[in-house]
Amino acid sequence: MSLPPALEDDLLLTGEADPARWYATNLVGIPAPLLGSAEFNAHPRRLRIAGARASSAGLFALLDQCGSAAEARGIFEHYMELVFGLAKPAGRAAPSEQRRWKASYLKLLQGWGMDANAAAGAVLKGWAESRFGLVPSFHKAPLRRFPSPAWMTYLEEKTTSRYHNNNIHQQLDLLFEFCQWMLWRFQLLGPGTHVPLWRGSTRCEEQVVGGSLRERRCTMRLNNVVSFSLSRETAGCFGDWLLYAQVPRVKLLLVPGLLDTRSLQGESEVLALGGDYEVEASYGV
Repeated sequence: MSLPPALEDDLLLTGEADPARWYATNLVGIPAPLLGSAEFNAHPRRLRIAGARASSAGLFALLDQCGSAAEARGIFEHYMELVFGLAKPAGRAAPSEQRRWKASYLKLLQGWGMDANAAAGAVLKGWAESRFGLVPSFHKAPLRRFPSPAWMTYLEEKTTSRYHNNNIHQQLDLLFEFCQWMLWRFQLLGPGTHVPLWRGSTRCEEQVVGGSLRERRCTMRLNNVVSFSLSRETAGCFGDWLLYAQVPRVKLLLVPGLLDTRSLQGESEVLALGGDYEVEASYGV
């Protein structure tokens, strides 16, 4: 898809064709420009997806009665199985029912773990865009001027029917709310408002929006969903640049120990909402 040169120039002048200046409406009651800023990371506020807890009040009432993280995990996973039909069909189920694909948050996370730039990654980025108003900056390629082949690929993949046949956004809403509940109730990653995390990267220069990599401290614009690691050594396996950041707990979607799944546990991976982050950068260390 292409635009007439004159119209394209007008869009560039007004910033409408520059996704870095886009912000969508969101469901958390905090303006997206603020939510995606380094200032918000320094002074975070708790985030609640409108309607997510209210629509599953029974789940959170049961969780409030739990005495351990293990008990809470069991209740959450059982609830998700019942509400979204995620349990495997019984042995006598019809062959067509046994073969039927039902999109689930677990399959989506497994897909992200295998390739964050495949369809599962696009769906997860699309969810963050819908709920928090944060526009992605990368999917297979940098998402710069719109329209472009990279943007068309992302738009097609984020709406793929493979993942949108079972209220996948609502499943992710509950996953986020459950993660926040677990972080505050059982302090899965310890006390405090921030978590020290690491990220390995090979494409840093284009992400810098303030300061300089040479100064080792800079502001980087990370994708709207981004992977971190609890371990410096593990993060170093994913790129020559090693980034250290204090990530607000309110931006975390998945942490080790949240679920009884090993899809991301091996790398001690943490999924967080992106935006502008103040980082300490080191090269080849």
